[in-house]
Amino acid sequence: MLIDWFTVGAQVLNFLVLVWLLKRFLYKPILDAIGAREQRIAAELADADAKRAEAQQERETFQQKNQEFDQQRAARLAKAVDEAKTERQRLLDEARQAADALRAKRQVALRQESEQLNQALMNRTQQEVFAIARKTLTDLAGASLEERLVDVFVKRLESLDGEPLAVLTKTQKTATDPARLRSAFDLSADQRATIQTALNKTFATEIPVRFETSPDLISGIELSTNGQRVAWSIAEYLKSLEQEVGELLKAKDQSDVEPKAAQPAPDAAHP
Repeated sequence: MLIDWFTVGAQVLNFLVLVWLLKRFLYKPILDAIGAREQRIAAELADADAKRAEAQQERETFQQKNQEFDQQRAARLAKAVDEAKTERQRLLDEARQAADALRAKRQVALRQESEQLNQALMNRTQQEVFAIARKTLTDLAGASLEERLVDVFVKRLESLDGEPLAVLTKTQKTATDPARLRSAFDLSADQRATIQTALNKTFATEIPVRFETSPDLISGIELSTNGQRVAWSIAEYLKSLEQEVGELLKAKDQSDVEPKAAQPAPDAAHP
């Protein structure tokens, strides 16, 4: 099959334009949104640190008052010190717990949003890649590819056994209409004869067949009889491959989330 380099070049150019558009109108706004959120979270964390510094200032004030009380009355010193320490610790604990809780909440929210954005980007990229692949295969289809598709379909018929073959055989015996064989391209007389011979051999009987041309199959052949079918096409292969890629990405996301969920929570009692 001759390769149309103009078509190939056009497809490459289309792909580069698509990558530039994704970067310009999808990735950049998303990254800008993430940067703005990170700045807002940093400001909130700075506010929490300011509250902690204020609590520390209150602690120093309490200590100074305790020293003044010590100079005045020894009896009142012990009670004042105990009360000041208790109150100081309570304020510090509350401020620390509030800061830790806020930091943990913001980190979880940022991580979840980042994971969602990454998943959306992967899904979008996956869809675009497979769409380009389908269009490219459709544009590059030719006579040699059609002959190969017939060979693959015949081999698939010859490899039928077990339950699939039994179901199709039973269905064919009860069918009142001829079997319907659709192909994405016009089959030659020799190709039809080859498929007819393979059908007769597979089902061990003469099978009436109605041949049809359906370009929507995208380089494929499909045999259907009474609700059952045997098919092979590049479109179905790409669909199956796309589903497998999606499952792999989903499994990867789950494996990434499980270690994060197993991490211990921050220790609220650290000094």
